[in-house]
Amino acid sequence: MKTLISLQGLRKTYTIGTQVVHALDGLDLQIDRNEYVALMGPSGSGKSTLMNILGCLDSPTQGNYTLNQQDVAHLNEDQLAEIRNREIGFVFQTFNLLPRYTALENVALPLIYAGLDRESREERAKEVLAQVGLADRMSHRPNELSGGQRQRVAVARALVNRPSIILADEPTGNLDTATSMEIMALFQEIQEAGNTVILVTHEEDIAACAKRVVRLRDGKLDLS
Repeated sequence: MKTLISLQGLRKTYTIGTQVVHALDGLDLQIDRNEYVALMGPSGSGKSTLMNILGCLDSPTQGNYTLNQQDVAHLNEDQLAEIRNREIGFVFQTFNLLPRYTALENVALPLIYAGLDRESREERAKEVLAQVGLADRMSHRPNELSGGQRQRVAVARALVNRPSIILADEPTGNLDTATSMEIMALFQEIQEAGNTVILVTHEEDIAACAKRVVRLRDGKLDLS
């Protein structure tokens, strides 16, 4: 298996007033291509900070982050944005769908930024909506969909650019147990189709769906 993500000596420090907070404190982690990993840890363990760095939404204070053999720890904002658009699909707890847009329009949105023409955008969006089981819901707006269906639209949007990584931040946080398990089954299908899936969760039963659980405590890997 080829290493997709390599973190070495990763540190992230915040200064709040006179206090220095070490959100990440010398973290080393490797994730292989096509892995399915859950990140867990108590509040303040550093998992959200790690997720933001993995997603190129933030940069480490120190250390190295290599993604797809490219050192991304020291890139500028424009370069990070380009990598985000090309390599990473995001799924959030709150779905983040635009209420006035149909499912198809929501999913096609990232392709506008990628510069595709309308016909190509619609074709690709239809493809991924069918992949997540919503071929018959493409013209529905978010308020006409259940919570599980809305999260499926969000997953389709994350897949539409053919990213190498799906980053999911508490993706089942707003869903009931049965719907949560449906979404986790969908993530497994996505991983089996070739994507790397990285999931942040505080729920043990959700983490158990992943192939590997990485636990954080005080900004380090918890190996206890």
